[in-house]
Amino acid sequence: MIKKLLFNKFVATLLRNLILKLHNLTYKLSAIFSTILNDGVHPKHDIIHYEQWFTDNVGKHDIVLDIGCNTGIMVNRLSEKAKYVYGIEINENLFNEAQLKIQKPNVEFICFDATIYDYSVCRDITVVTLSNVLEHIEHRVEFLQKIIKQIPWNNQSHKKLLIRVPMVDRDWITIYKKQIGVEYRLDKTHLTEYTYSEFRDELNKSDIEIISYHVRFGELYAVCRAG
Repeated sequence: MIKKLLFNKFVATLLRNLILKLHNLTYKLSAIFSTILNDGVHPKHDIIHYEQWFTDNVGKHDIVLDIGCNTGIMVNRLSEKAKYVYGIEINENLFNEAQLKIQKPNVEFICFDATIYDYSVCRDITVVTLSNVLEHIEHRVEFLQKIIKQIPWNNQSHKKLLIRVPMVDRDWITIYKKQIGVEYRLDKTHLTEYTYSEFRDELNKSDIEIISYHVRFGELYAVCRAG
């Protein structure tokens, strides 16, 4: 009797969207409370280890440009292996925190909008890293074309980019939320979240080739080469 009262189309119509919105809320709250219990560090960092993939794909002679460096966590990791690392960040508070925490002779932080910065003033770059950055940019193809053209590459025939983006098809429920008009993004500041084909097509328009890729924890990691 209870099942008939609760599990029917009328009740489902009334409650489905609310339950899906609660799903978003509990996901967010679980991250907040877990971070508090983990002394201010999001537990995903000890599980995902995304910085390791970027570090594994640079060498000791590389000069790296990390676009959207946040508080410099990855810049710090990269600087332990690479020859020199630039970190560019638009948020002044995050930039100041990075400057305060990471003071190394082979690290330079830049506080600027990455979409309009004049990269020609940098040293000759060998690798560009974009870790969860593209999804925050509106005109992504234009942005990628601009940086590829403007960056002073060390080798014009070897323009390496390491890119990490969130995937929209990480779970069926994410696609379902999008289909019915319920907020589905991991972060409301995301202007897009990708399928592999969407990511590939966007890079093709930017004259960027995917050399290799893999998907881990609902994110796409790609080693790329610009034309």
